[in-house]
Amino acid sequence: MANHKSALKRIRSNEKKRVLNRYQHKTTRNAIKAIRLATDKADATAKLATVISMIDKLAKKNVIHDNKASNLKSKLTKFVNKL
Repeated sequence: MANHKSALKRIRSNEKKRVLNRYQHKTTRNAIKAIRLATDKADATAKLATVISMIDKLAKKNVIHDNKASNLKSKLTKFVNKL
């Protein structure tokens, strides 16, 4: 266990950030899954803008790698355009 006040605070703040990052990552994955299951192009196009924004936020906070974000956005855009 940590001995310094700052180390204890760091443990608390790291746990809060971990839980929030996990929630946002899971929410984004569910949104991506919803787009991949969509059959209506108009519906998928509407969802795409919000999902791309979510992916960008995860990449900005280093929850996912920048290249993974780019690959996801590219694949989703191709999928929606193919509908």
